[in-house]
Amino acid sequence: MPAGLGRGQLSVNGYSEGWLRRGFPWVYRDELTGGEQALAAGSTVSLRAPDGRSLGSGIWSPAGKVAVRVWRTDDGPIDAALIRARLDAARRRRALPPQTDAWRWVHGENDDMPGVRVDVWGDQLAIALEDPSLAVLLPALVQGLVELGAPTAIWRADRPTDEPSTSVEARGLLWGEAPETEVVVSELGLRFAVRPGASHDVGLFCDMREARAWLAPHLAGRRVLNLFAHTGAFSVQAAAHGAAEVLTVDLSATWLQRARQNMVLNGLDPSSTRFMEEDALAALDLLRRKGARFDLIIADPPSFSHGPRGEWSVTRDLGRLVASCCRVLDPGGWLMVASNHGGLSPKDFGSMIQSGALKAETPLRLLHEAGTPLDFPAALSFPESRYLKCWVLGR
Repeated sequence: MPAGLGRGQLSVNGYSEGWLRRGFPWVYRDELTGGEQALAAGSTVSLRAPDGRSLGSGIWSPAGKVAVRVWRTDDGPIDAALIRARLDAARRRRALPPQTDAWRWVHGENDDMPGVRVDVWGDQLAIALEDPSLAVLLPALVQGLVELGAPTAIWRADRPTDEPSTSVEARGLLWGEAPETEVVVSELGLRFAVRPGASHDVGLFCDMREARAWLAPHLAGRRVLNLFAHTGAFSVQAAAHGAAEVLTVDLSATWLQRARQNMVLNGLDPSSTRFMEEDALAALDLLRRKGARFDLIIADPPSFSHGPRGEWSVTRDLGRLVASCCRVLDPGGWLMVASNHGGLSPKDFGSMIQSGALKAETPLRLLHEAGTPLDFPAALSFPESRYLKCWVLGR
């Protein structure tokens, strides 16, 4: 168990028992029926059913909706040996594509390590914890990663959460040396500059790798519009695979500058492509009024964002975005729409796309559904892991 912390015991209700016996890795706070008093954050706790039988053990969190993240189905310790074994198992189940050294080593609950993410960026690693209580695991995590991965540096780069009580965006160098703040990594032979220690957003979303790989043979000669472009991974890919035209749109001048940098890293002339610093919906309206048309539009918006034109919410605005895209999509063109918002169900995602197409009076046909790559597995016992929706639609 984590050094310096005692071990507690918690009882759960019958509803929680049912889910735990099916392998679900969380216990919600309102499912507890006793025992939580005087437990320190990060304590290992044994879980008990209403009849007293063991339901496993996990890490206690005193704040947030999730009270316990379940690491074991028995009462054994959550120690360095267990963590090393889980890290080793996660590494062994990965099958990476060639010319790729940016990937996810640990995908939390889906690799039997609830609340922990480990990403590989070349020879550097980044650990993200979903709750401050999990910081007790850091010494064993670092030890195991050093032994199994031989990195030059390990960073902590937690993601902010929607719960103020658990949102501690901690980051910094945990181990090793990193004289350069930027690392150049490869994905399917293309090069991208990332910053593992800067924040939780290093500059490349590896869970979209499969979508990029699927698009690659279809890009030659196309006029491509990349909305919400971030650091331009799709734009780089389009230019590298022979697109006739690439327009990269993002509201952030910083992201667009990094997109230009990624073009240069791949031997591409940034002046041969266009960049637009603008809100995506405003850009689409401007392009429509100018009569612009595209053969491929890529729209991978954030779940939520704030800009000078107001607040964006994918659950409210996705249909409007699709309608605006349809108005600049050539007959026979393709529209790729993606969302990683876990609160948006696949059914609602499809309904919003259809409503947008109907509003624009543009029939769309589903051509392909891209999933997450092999380093983003989804445990069947954890439905929340199937978060990514990515459709390629044809007009």
